[in-house]
Amino acid sequence: MTLAQVKRGQKVIIVSIPNAEIRAQAIRFGIAEGAQVSCAEKLPAGPVVICKGKQEIALGRGLAEKIEVLPA
Repeated sequence: MTLAQVKRGQKVIIVSIPNAEIRAQAIRFGIAEGAQVSCAEKLPAGPVVICKGKQEIALGRGLAEKIEVLPA
């Protein structure tokens, strides 16, 4: 399942961030493979807003479709 497929309020664990450049950017925000995040908001055909701790991060739909997750 990908991050783009999660439902609002669902908690997931990030399994795979395929692109090394994107992975490096995500690590700067404290998001890495193995991190547990929750979906704060999901806009139709728009970004997916994830929450880790008190931090919210909006990810574009195209990027969210590339990040593999598992339900927490």
